[in-house]
Amino acid sequence: MKIVIIGSAYPLRGGLAAYNERIARAFQEAGDSVEIVTFKLQYPSFLFPGKTQYSSDPAPDDLSIDVAINSINPINWWRVGRKIRKMQPDLVICKFWLPFMGPCFGTILRQVRQNKKTRIISIIDNIIPHEARIGDRFFAKYFVKTVDAFVVMSRSVGEDMKQFVQKQSIRYIPHPIYDNYGPLIPKDTACQQLGLDSKQAYILFFGFIRKYKGLDILLQAMSDKRVQALGIQLIVAGEYYTNASEYQVIIDRHQLQDYLVMRTDFIADAEVGHYFGAADMVVQPYKTATQSGISQLAYHYEKPMLVTAVGGLPEIVPDGKAGYVVAPEDAKAVADAIIDFYQNNRRLSLTSGVRAGKALFSWSNMIKGIKEL
Repeated sequence: MKIVIIGSAYPLRGGLAAYNERIARAFQEAGDSVEIVTFKLQYPSFLFPGKTQYSSDPAPDDLSIDVAINSINPINWWRVGRKIRKMQPDLVICKFWLPFMGPCFGTILRQVRQNKKTRIISIIDNIIPHEARIGDRFFAKYFVKTVDAFVVMSRSVGEDMKQFVQKQSIRYIPHPIYDNYGPLIPKDTACQQLGLDSKQAYILFFGFIRKYKGLDILLQAMSDKRVQALGIQLIVAGEYYTNASEYQVIIDRHQLQDYLVMRTDFIADAEVGHYFGAADMVVQPYKTATQSGISQLAYHYEKPMLVTAVGGLPEIVPDGKAGYVVAPEDAKAVADAIIDFYQNNRRLSLTSGVRAGKALFSWSNMIKGIKEL
């Protein structure tokens, strides 16, 4: 097949770009021809909460990437859509994560549809965003009308889609494992690379720090004297996409400095495996969620997980098999799970459960499902 993927990719950085590049490679491995059409402007600077949108890594030499889309220029949308329409692809895949992109993607896809050949499938991260804004529903509705079928990666998003879709097909396919950040790394090696003590026990909070991800809940759990008695440390690895002072207040109030390793710059791709290699367990104390690429990283690096019972997280992490599922916004429940993990030496049994579950989250399964749609 001749396939065009519309969305984030190099020179942009982060999980969205990593996903689109990885699925492009999966299609190429299946014998398909793939072009990625990405953004030359994804977010205006005043809307972007981080330090930079762009990667400092070299460009991938195995992918064809056209840096073309300006998310706020309607004339550009028309031109990009017309260009893709003339390419006559068999399939266009558009990953949708934020209603802000609805006008841009919706206009591009309306142009593409005019060739009467191309089928359009959208992989939906969220149709209802974690952090709501005026116009979200209107923008989302404008987008979904241009799509022939949808892939959702959690059943909760599938339910949300029913508010927007009447006729198009919706298929649930779990988020594949992120296996593009390098192989498993032994703890000794990982800690050496990070300048950490390999004899220390660590749990890991990984990824961009946003309010809905519940780092404040995890910090409160770390203030539990029972957790502190374990002698463990929490690694916080990820850039602040919200006000850091809110978290510093908690750290100062509970004097948590000695229990934390704060690495709050953007984590480069080459360093991702080191953080997972150093950790005994990955903690995702989310207040809301759909699915999470962090869980798929934990599966790849064979690390047990502690997640909250929100969105699709319990579907991905079977409680008692691959980790823990606890009530959201409950610091004591998080602390209880951490204590159980260490006091009852659950690492080996839960790691075994993670390994057993990895096969469920393959890229070949995603590719097969998309082609069937």
